[in-house]
Amino acid sequence: MIGLLKNVKWVFVFYSIAALLAMAGIGLAVGLRSVLGIFAAILVLCLIMGMGFKKKKEMREAGLL
Repeated sequence: MIGLLKNVKWVFVFYSIAALLAMAGIGLAVGLRSVLGIFAAILVLCLIMGMGFKKKKEMREAGLL
C-alpha cells in the first residue's frame, strides 16, 4: 500500500477534489434553481480543469510524468 502512495502526484489529487466540489456546486445551484449559481459553478469548473491540464502539460514537458 505504501508503494502505491509513493508515486501519487498530490497536486492532481487536489485539482480533482476541487473539480468534484465545483460539480457538486452545479448540482446545488440546480437544486436551488439559481441560474447565476449554475453558470458561476460551471465557470469555476472550467477554470479548475484548465489549470489541471496546464499543470499536467508543464510537468510532462519537464519530464516529471
